[in-house]
Amino acid sequence: MRKALSRAMKDDLRPEYDLTKLKGGVRGKYYQRAIAGTNLILVDPELAKVFPDADSVNRALRVLRDAAGATAGPSKRFRSGAARRKRTAA
Repeated sequence: MRKALSRAMKDDLRPEYDLTKLKGGVRGKYYQRAIAGTNLILVDPELAKVFPDADSVNRALRVLRDAAGATAGPSKRFRSGAARRKRTAA
């Protein structure tokens, strides 16, 4: 059974392919270069219906960033009730 299977696999290769020219390939040679400029984030399927492409996702994220920046002001520290009473009593 194995011999018949290996013969069938050998017959699948076209005769015009020269395997001697394929020597010396390096696995993952361009991997770091390919992922250097990529920031891949998977979106849930229900969100993919609302945001069909990268431009719509980027627009929505920019609006969210701008809205968050506009509402974020300097944080105020609130004094406890006892500290407030001392200040008003003095």
